[in-house]
Amino acid sequence: MVSSTAIDRLLADEAARPRADARRNVERLVTAAREALDETGLDVTAHEIARRAGVGIGTLYRRVGTREALLRAVLLELLDGMLTAADRALDGDDAWRGLVDFATVYVRLRAASCGVNEALGESDARLDLSDTSAALRERLENLVGRAHEAGAMRADVTWQDIAWLLAGVVPGDHTIGLTSGGDQWRTSLRVVLDGLRAR
Repeated sequence: MVSSTAIDRLLADEAARPRADARRNVERLVTAAREALDETGLDVTAHEIARRAGVGIGTLYRRVGTREALLRAVLLELLDGMLTAADRALDGDDAWRGLVDFATVYVRLRAASCGVNEALGESDARLDLSDTSAALRERLENLVGRAHEAGAMRADVTWQDIAWLLAGVVPGDHTIGLTSGGDQWRTSLRVVLDGLRAR
């Protein structure tokens, strides 16, 4: 699979090669949007992204069109990382190891970015991530199918179950007065995968 960076996607409509300062502004906007998505999620405003990038709001709209176009480009780049991990896992010889490797990348990206976690959990027509979501579902179904065929995974668990389990591994910030550490997802994922393995 060939993936594009967020910058490539945003500059694809440029008739000619963009000026150096225009490209720098897009790079700054992408970096700011990525950071804001990680911390704030999908509710981040165009003004907040522009402020973080050190540009005016007019520059944001002139360079990337809309807040949604910018967020979509950044999210697609991040989700491409999940698809690449899935493709690598499907190309490997060990079906269980492939599922574990994909699950680790998938959950790590969801845990690291509030925006990625939200985008995968809700359907926002303005962002239109449906093609990527469909591609992730297809790969997850194939990974689980291979693990079942190899006898490496419990037969009573479906690929749809795995989608819900992996989403559930990403912890909230707090529970019963405890604060989640940055790596709580690793422990939770290890326990879930241990429970999925065929005995």
